[in-house]
Amino acid sequence: MSGGPDSLCVAAYLKNCKNYEIKTLAFSYGQRAMREIRIAEKFSKMLNAEEHQTINMNFMKKLYGDSNALTNENTRLTENFNHNIVVPIRNAIFITIAAAWAISCNAKLIAYGAHSEDMHYPDCRPEFIKSIAKSLNLAEEDRIKLGLKEKISIWSPSLVGMSKSQLLKTGYEILGDLVFKSWSCYSNGLKIRGKGIVHCGKCESCINRKTAFSNAGIKDKTFYANNRK
Repeated sequence: MSGGPDSLCVAAYLKNCKNYEIKTLAFSYGQRAMREIRIAEKFSKMLNAEEHQTINMNFMKKLYGDSNALTNENTRLTENFNHNIVVPIRNAIFITIAAAWAISCNAKLIAYGAHSEDMHYPDCRPEFIKSIAKSLNLAEEDRIKLGLKEKISIWSPSLVGMSKSQLLKTGYEILGDLVFKSWSCYSNGLKIRGKGIVHCGKCESCINRKTAFSNAGIKDKTFYANNRK
Protein backbone atom coordinates (compact mmCIF):
# COMPACT_ATOMS: atom_id res chain seq x y z
CA MET A 1 0.00 0.00 0.00
CA SER A 2 1.35 3.37 -1.04
CA GLY A 3 -1.33 5.42 0.66
CA GLY A 4 -2.74 6.20 -2.78
CA PRO A 5 -6.25 5.38 -3.98
CA ASP A 6 -5.22 2.55 -6.32
CA SER A 7 -3.55 0.31 -3.74
CA LEU A 8 -6.16 1.28 -1.13
CA CYS A 9 -9.02 0.21 -3.41
CA VAL A 10 -7.26 -3.06 -4.24
CA ALA A 11 -6.79 -3.86 -0.54
CA ALA A 12 -10.41 -2.99 0.24
CA TYR A 13 -11.63 -5.11 -2.69
CA LEU A 14 -9.63 -8.17 -1.64
CA LYS A 15 -10.63 -7.77 1.99
CA ASN A 16 -14.32 -7.03 1.55
CA CYS A 17 -15.29 -8.65 -1.75
CA LYS A 18 -12.95 -11.64 -1.94
CA ASN A 19 -12.73 -12.36 1.81
CA TYR A 20 -8.93 -12.43 1.93
CA GLU A 21 -7.13 -12.00 5.19
CA ILE A 22 -4.60 -9.30 4.40
CA LYS A 23 -1.19 -8.13 5.49
CA THR A 24 -0.07 -4.76 4.19
CA LEU A 25 3.32 -3.42 3.20
CA ALA A 26 4.54 0.12 2.56
CA PHE A 27 7.94 1.29 1.34
CA SER A 28 9.96 4.31 2.35
CA TYR A 29 12.37 4.58 -0.57
CA GLY A 30 13.40 8.22 -0.35
CA GLN A 31 10.32 9.57 -2.11
CA ARG A 32 9.28 13.19 -1.82
CA ALA A 33 5.78 12.16 -0.77
CA MET A 34 6.66 10.74 2.65
CA ARG A 35 3.13 11.66 3.77
CA GLU A 36 1.88 8.55 1.94
CA ILE A 37 3.66 6.29 4.46
CA ARG A 38 1.57 7.54 7.40
CA ILE A 39 -1.61 7.38 5.34
CA ALA A 40 -0.86 3.76 4.35
CA GLU A 41 -0.47 2.86 8.03
CA LYS A 42 -3.82 4.49 8.89
CA PHE A 43 -5.66 2.68 6.10
CA SER A 44 -4.10 -0.63 7.09
CA LYS A 45 -5.56 -0.25 10.58
CA MET A 46 -8.91 0.82 9.15
CA LEU A 47 -9.02 -2.33 6.99
CA ASN A 48 -8.15 -4.47 10.02
CA ALA A 49 -5.09 -5.90 8.34
CA GLU A 50 -3.49 -8.73 10.30
CA GLU A 51 -0.15 -6.97 10.11
CA HIS A 52 1.41 -3.88 8.56
CA GLN A 53 5.07 -3.31 7.86
CA THR A 54 6.87 -0.24 6.56
CA ILE A 55 10.16 -1.14 4.91
CA ASN A 56 12.91 1.46 5.27
CA MET A 57 14.69 1.67 1.93
CA ASN A 58 15.77 5.30 2.12
CA PHE A 59 19.22 4.29 0.91
CA MET A 60 17.61 3.97 -2.55
CA LYS A 61 17.43 7.76 -2.77
CA LYS A 62 21.22 7.89 -3.06
CA LEU A 63 21.30 5.07 -5.60
CA TYR A 64 18.61 6.69 -7.74
CA GLY A 65 20.52 9.99 -7.80
CA ASP A 66 18.96 12.37 -10.32
CA SER A 67 17.34 9.60 -12.37
CA ASN A 68 13.76 10.56 -11.47
CA ALA A 69 11.66 13.38 -10.07
CA LEU A 70 9.94 11.35 -7.36
CA THR A 71 13.11 10.98 -5.29
CA ASN A 72 15.06 14.03 -6.46
CA GLU A 73 13.57 17.31 -5.23
CA ASN A 74 15.68 19.28 -7.72
CA THR A 75 13.85 17.75 -10.69
CA ARG A 76 10.62 19.50 -11.66
CA LEU A 77 7.39 17.53 -11.40
CA THR A 78 5.50 17.72 -14.68
CA GLU A 79 1.76 17.98 -15.40
CA ASN A 80 1.90 15.36 -18.16
CA PHE A 81 3.66 12.02 -18.26
CA ASN A 82 7.42 12.29 -18.61
CA HIS A 83 9.92 9.47 -18.31
CA ASN A 84 11.59 11.32 -15.44
CA ILE A 85 8.73 10.29 -13.14
CA VAL A 86 9.49 6.60 -13.70
CA VAL A 87 11.37 5.27 -10.67
CA PRO A 88 13.71 2.54 -12.01
CA ILE A 89 12.27 -0.97 -11.46
CA ARG A 90 10.44 0.26 -8.36
CA ASN A 91 7.66 -2.33 -8.49
CA ALA A 92 10.13 -5.11 -9.24
CA ILE A 93 11.96 -4.27 -6.02
CA PHE A 94 8.76 -3.93 -3.99
CA ILE A 95 7.27 -7.17 -5.30
CA THR A 96 10.47 -9.12 -4.64
CA ILE A 97 10.51 -7.96 -1.01
CA ALA A 98 6.79 -8.71 -0.72
CA ALA A 99 7.45 -12.19 -2.10
CA ALA A 100 10.07 -12.86 0.57
CA TRP A 101 7.49 -11.95 3.21
CA ALA A 102 4.70 -13.90 1.49
CA ILE A 103 6.80 -17.05 1.20
CA SER A 104 7.96 -16.70 4.80
CA CYS A 105 4.40 -16.57 6.15
CA ASN A 106 2.87 -18.91 3.54
CA ALA A 107 0.71 -16.24 1.92
CA LYS A 108 -0.64 -17.19 -1.49
CA LEU A 109 -1.19 -13.84 -3.18
CA ILE A 110 0.67 -10.58 -3.65
CA ALA A 111 -1.42 -7.68 -4.93
CA TYR A 112 -0.61 -4.12 -5.96
CA GLY A 113 -2.54 -1.28 -7.52
CA ALA A 114 -1.32 -1.20 -11.13
CA HIS A 115 -4.25 -0.65 -13.50
CA SER A 116 -4.78 -0.61 -17.26
CA GLU A 117 -3.91 3.10 -17.58
CA ASP A 118 -0.46 2.56 -16.03
CA MET A 119 0.94 1.35 -19.34
CA HIS A 120 3.62 4.07 -19.33
CA TYR A 121 5.25 2.00 -16.58
CA PRO A 122 6.77 -1.32 -17.72
CA ASP A 123 6.59 -2.82 -14.23
CA CYS A 124 2.81 -2.34 -14.18
CA ARG A 125 2.13 -4.31 -17.36
CA PRO A 126 0.66 -7.84 -17.42
CA GLU A 127 3.77 -9.19 -19.18
CA PHE A 128 5.94 -8.04 -16.31
CA ILE A 129 3.59 -9.41 -13.64
CA LYS A 130 3.50 -12.85 -15.24
CA SER A 131 7.27 -12.87 -15.72
CA ILE A 132 8.23 -11.85 -12.18
CA ALA A 133 5.73 -14.31 -10.67
CA LYS A 134 7.38 -17.11 -12.65
CA SER A 135 10.88 -15.99 -11.62
CA LEU A 136 10.05 -15.66 -7.92
CA ASN A 137 8.46 -19.09 -7.82
CA LEU A 138 11.53 -20.50 -9.58
CA ALA A 139 13.65 -18.99 -6.82
CA GLU A 140 11.76 -21.16 -4.30
CA GLU A 141 10.88 -24.12 -6.53
CA ASP A 142 12.61 -26.79 -4.42
CA ARG A 143 10.61 -26.08 -1.26
CA ILE A 144 7.45 -25.50 -3.30
CA LYS A 145 7.84 -28.93 -4.96
CA LEU A 146 8.36 -30.52 -1.55
CA GLY A 147 5.20 -28.88 -0.25
CA LEU A 148 7.11 -26.90 2.33
CA LYS A 149 6.11 -23.54 0.86
CA GLU A 150 3.15 -22.21 -1.10
CA LYS A 151 3.42 -21.15 -4.71
CA ILE A 152 2.65 -17.44 -4.90
CA SER A 153 0.48 -15.57 -7.37
CA ILE A 154 0.77 -11.87 -8.21
CA TRP A 155 -2.32 -9.86 -9.10
CA SER A 156 -3.17 -6.32 -10.08
CA PRO A 157 -6.17 -4.70 -11.80
CA SER A 158 -4.09 -4.35 -14.97
CA LEU A 159 -4.21 -8.13 -15.41
CA VAL A 160 -7.97 -7.94 -15.98
CA GLY A 161 -7.94 -4.66 -17.92
CA MET A 162 -9.44 -2.62 -15.08
CA SER A 163 -8.98 1.14 -15.44
CA LYS A 164 -8.21 3.61 -12.65
CA SER A 165 -11.77 4.97 -12.73
CA GLN A 166 -13.25 1.45 -12.56
CA LEU A 167 -10.98 0.67 -9.62
CA LEU A 168 -11.97 3.88 -7.86
CA LYS A 169 -15.64 3.13 -8.40
CA THR A 170 -15.20 -0.32 -6.83
CA GLY A 171 -13.29 1.15 -3.89
CA TYR A 172 -15.79 3.96 -3.39
CA GLU A 173 -18.65 1.46 -3.13
CA ILE A 174 -16.79 -0.15 -0.21
CA LEU A 175 -15.13 2.83 1.47
CA GLY A 176 -17.31 5.81 0.62
CA ASP A 177 -15.74 9.21 1.29
CA LEU A 178 -12.70 7.62 2.95
CA VAL A 179 -11.15 7.32 -0.53
CA PHE A 180 -10.65 11.08 -0.49
CA LYS A 181 -8.30 10.67 2.47
CA SER A 182 -5.84 8.78 0.23
CA TRP A 183 -2.73 10.56 -1.04
CA SER A 184 -1.87 10.86 -4.74
CA CYS A 185 0.35 13.96 -4.95
CA TYR A 186 3.93 13.34 -6.06
CA SER A 187 5.01 16.24 -3.84
CA ASN A 188 4.71 16.07 -0.07
CA GLY A 189 1.80 18.50 -0.33
CA LEU A 190 1.33 22.22 0.10
CA LYS A 191 0.31 23.93 3.33
CA ILE A 192 -2.85 25.99 2.98
CA ARG A 193 -4.13 28.11 5.84
CA GLY A 194 -7.22 26.55 7.34
CA LYS A 195 -6.80 23.36 5.32
CA GLY A 196 -3.46 21.97 6.46
CA ILE A 197 -1.37 19.98 3.97
CA VAL A 198 -3.21 19.43 0.69
CA HIS A 199 -2.61 18.00 -2.79
CA CYS A 200 -0.85 20.39 -5.17
CA GLY A 201 -3.45 19.69 -7.87
CA LYS A 202 -1.10 20.20 -10.79
CA CYS A 203 1.37 17.30 -10.87
CA GLU A 204 0.69 14.38 -13.22
CA SER A 205 -0.59 12.19 -10.40
CA CYS A 206 -3.02 14.82 -9.07
CA ILE A 207 -4.35 15.37 -12.58
CA ASN A 208 -4.83 11.62 -13.06
CA ARG A 209 -6.68 11.50 -9.74
CA LYS A 210 -9.07 14.27 -10.80
CA THR A 211 -9.70 12.62 -14.18
CA ALA A 212 -10.35 9.20 -12.63
CA PHE A 213 -12.94 10.53 -10.19
CA SER A 214 -14.63 12.42 -13.02
CA ASN A 215 -14.67 9.36 -15.29
CA ALA A 216 -16.07 7.26 -12.44
CA GLY A 217 -18.91 9.73 -11.96
CA ILE A 218 -17.78 10.47 -8.39
CA LYS A 219 -17.69 14.05 -7.11
CA ASP A 220 -14.09 14.62 -6.08
CA LYS A 221 -14.00 15.99 -2.54
CA THR A 222 -10.21 16.19 -2.47
CA PHE A 223 -8.94 19.71 -1.74
CA TYR A 224 -6.31 20.82 -4.27
CA ALA A 225 -4.08 23.83 -3.72
CA ASN A 226 -4.49 25.10 -7.28
CA ASN A 227 -8.30 25.07 -6.95
CA ARG A 228 -8.54 27.08 -3.74
CA LYS A 229 -10.79 30.12 -3.73
